[in-house]
Amino acid sequence: MSRYVAFLRGVSPMNARMAELKACFEKAGFTGVRTVLSSGNVVFTAAAAPESGLAGTIESAMARHLPRSFPVIVRSAGHLRALVESDPYAGFRIPPQAKRVVTFLGKPCREQPPLPIEQDGARILAVTGEDVFTAYVPSADGPVFMALIEKTFGKNVTTRTWDTVRKCVAAA
Repeated sequence: MSRYVAFLRGVSPMNARMAELKACFEKAGFTGVRTVLSSGNVVFTAAAAPESGLAGTIESAMARHLPRSFPVIVRSAGHLRALVESDPYAGFRIPPQAKRVVTFLGKPCREQPPLPIEQDGARILAVTGEDVFTAYVPSADGPVFMALIEKTFGKNVTTRTWDTVRKCVAAA
């Protein structure tokens, strides 16, 4: 059995109850289920399987057991732990007020874009497999970096702050 983290795109406290998400995962046959924060992060145990297959199982379970479903991207706890330990931001000069975020891609990037990519205070710093590392300075215009992410990688993505990723690793 292996530990995984499911990242659900578009979840907020207003549109999904964490207790219902937890129960849905348990009905799908997963064990050791924990939600982390209220933004669609679910840690669980499952038999070793391809992450895309686990995501499909979760999406099907949500369609059956919840009022709505959310797109899901799954990463193994071991993969996330290795990301945190590698500190992918260490080699970059990032302003102290900048937010560090990780975007999880639904599938590997076909072509490595020329990096860094910068726009409106956001910088895509690195792409490693299906993980994108970005830093942005918050502005009154909201999270403008998401437009840059979606323009570069499409919409089959979900993004978490670096602190959230670290909390998910700690919970796994």
